[in-house]
Amino acid sequence: MSKTVSFIFRKKNPLFFSIENVFSVIIQETRKAGWLVETKEAPFYSSGIFNVLKNILRLRSKNADVYHVTGDIHYAVFAFPRKKAILTIHDCVFVHQASGFKRFLMTKLFLTWPVRYAKFVTTISESSRKEIIEFSKCDPNKVKVIPDPYGEHIRFSTKAFNAEKPNLLFIGSTPNKNLLRVLEAIEGLTCHLEIVGRLSSEQLSVLQEKNISYSVGESLSEEQLNEKFQNCDILLFPSLFEGFGLPIIEAQQAGKPVVSSDLGPLNWVAGEGACLVNPHVPGSIREGLLKVIENEVYRRQLVSAGLGNLERFSPKTILVQYLELYHKLM
Repeated sequence: MSKTVSFIFRKKNPLFFSIENVFSVIIQETRKAGWLVETKEAPFYSSGIFNVLKNILRLRSKNADVYHVTGDIHYAVFAFPRKKAILTIHDCVFVHQASGFKRFLMTKLFLTWPVRYAKFVTTISESSRKEIIEFSKCDPNKVKVIPDPYGEHIRFSTKAFNAEKPNLLFIGSTPNKNLLRVLEAIEGLTCHLEIVGRLSSEQLSVLQEKNISYSVGESLSEEQLNEKFQNCDILLFPSLFEGFGLPIIEAQQAGKPVVSSDLGPLNWVAGEGACLVNPHVPGSIREGLLKVIENEVYRRQLVSAGLGNLERFSPKTILVQYLELYHKLM
C-alpha cells in the first residue's frame, strides 16, 4: 500500500529560499524510499492575521498519511489532522527580533500554539530545541533534533588558494549575519568580499567609506550559488545568531576553509572544520582570517576536517531520521 507525505511550504519569496533548498533534497530522498510525495504552497505571505487565516483555510486537507510543515508558516499545522502533523522549526530568531505585543502574538501564533498542536516537532540544532521548549513550555519529548542535509548542487572545487588577494564569501545581509563588524575586521586587508544578499544603505555606505573591494549578488539560483563557492577562497561566516548554519556545510562540500563563530550551533555544525572566532570582536575575526590566509598547513587541515564532517549531514542519514517519525504517525 502506498504511503503519502505532503510537504507544506510558505509562499515563495525570491529573497529567502533556504528552507526550499533544504527540503528539495529531503523530497528527492523520500521519493527514492518509495513514498508518494505531494507539495503544497501557502497562497499568501504571512503579513497580517487575515492572510494567516486564509492560508490555513486554503491548505486544509485530510488525504495524506503525513503532513510535514517545512518551516516559517508554523501555524499551517492547524490545517491538518493533529495526529498526522509534523512541524519543522528552523530557529526562533523571529521571537528575538520582535518586541512588545508583536512578540507576544508571534510567540503564540508561530511557536507556542503550533508546537502544542503538532504530533511531532523537529528542529535543526540542540540550541534551537532548547529555545522551542523554553518558549512553548511543551513536552520536551516531542521535539527532536534532525539537522539540515547538504544538497548536491555544491560541488568540490580544485581552485588554487589566492593568498595574495583572497576572495571572501559572505552569505546574508540581515543584522544577525554581522556584516558591519566584518567590514571593521577586514578594513585595510588586501582581499575581495563577495556578498550574497541585499545590502542596506548603511552597509553600502560603510563599504565605500572603508574602501573595501566588494561585489554583491542576490536571488541566486543553486548553480549560481555553487559558482560562488567554487570561486571563493574562504567562507567568512561569523554570524551572531543562526538556527543551524548551512553555508558552513556547503563550504566544506566545496573544499573551502571556513571562518565562523565560536557560538552554538555554529561550532557544533562546523566540527573541527572551521576556524572559530568571537563574532562580537572585530579583532578576533581579523586574527582568525589572517591565520587561515597565512598558514597553508592550517588551511589544509580545516578542509580535510570539513570533508570528514559531512557524513553527519548526508541526505540519507537525515532521511532515516525523518522516516522514523513518519512511520510513527502511520
